[in-house]
Amino acid sequence: MPEIFAILGICLLGYLSGSLTFSIWVTKLVKGVDVRDAGSGHATTTNTIRQAGWLPGVIVLILDIGKGFVPTWLAVKYAPAEWVVVLTAALAVVGHCWPVFAGFRGGMGLAVAGGGFLAIDIQFFFVALGLLIALTLLIRHSARAAIVTGVILAPVFYLFGGRGLIIYAAAASGLVLAVRFLSDYNREYRELWLDREKPEG
Repeated sequence: MPEIFAILGICLLGYLSGSLTFSIWVTKLVKGVDVRDAGSGHATTTNTIRQAGWLPGVIVLILDIGKGFVPTWLAVKYAPAEWVVVLTAALAVVGHCWPVFAGFRGGMGLAVAGGGFLAIDIQFFFVALGLLIALTLLIRHSARAAIVTGVILAPVFYLFGGRGLIIYAAAASGLVLAVRFLSDYNREYRELWLDREKPEG
């Protein structure tokens, strides 16, 4: 019975950590607005940069990576089974995308997923980042590149020598990312990254 409570506690920590909506809080503190009311409409680092500037955006990025890293690292250290680590990492991404503290309207999950990979095996954080950048440049559509990244993340990790836990975490978190980015599949992007709205005329 104590083991069950430990599992539930760690998994819940993953979701609640992911639900910490730093982009909303930081943008509201700096600009007094809800980051979701403009730009992409999502609670993301890039939308924070659009509305509040680079420094707040970098702060949000670091915090978002941290909220994926911390619960996953704790699960790696203390969870009684590997599947709990996988579920915790995925739930942190779920929490970021559909946060209980912000009406279930959150971000896209890339930074949080990256934090989970950092906690499990740091080299695969950079593999995932490189894959996402390469696909974004190739496909020239951020959301579609993220969907493909989510789908092929686990096989790519395997090709780079990943085995066991990191593969399962990539599959679980990658699935959440792919589902989340489907909402932006047909979105028009003027720029590859910040995708600012097109000027009038």
